[in-house]
Amino acid sequence: MNSKIVAVLALFLICTAVSQGMTLARMATELRCQCIATHSRFIPPKSIQDVKLTQSGPHCKNVEVIATLKDGKEVCLEPTAPWVQLIIKAILAK
Repeated sequence: MNSKIVAVLALFLICTAVSQGMTLARMATELRCQCIATHSRFIPPKSIQDVKLTQSGPHCKNVEVIATLKDGKEVCLEPTAPWVQLIIKAILAK
């Protein structure tokens, strides 16, 4: 009986440690810039599925514009590019 309790306790501790590790890993990625490089070349709006706009803050000094393309790829867009500015204005107008 004691060995079953020890096994359950060990399993619980392992699960807790793993879930805490995942939480810490997620926090680490949220506390830094997500875009290492940006793409400034025009992308046709029909090939963009979704756009995420992240304002600058303590996690990153830059405004980040991340577009999800219809093929599933994520691309960081250059926020100062004129065509990206138009997309940002359209998002903020909604």
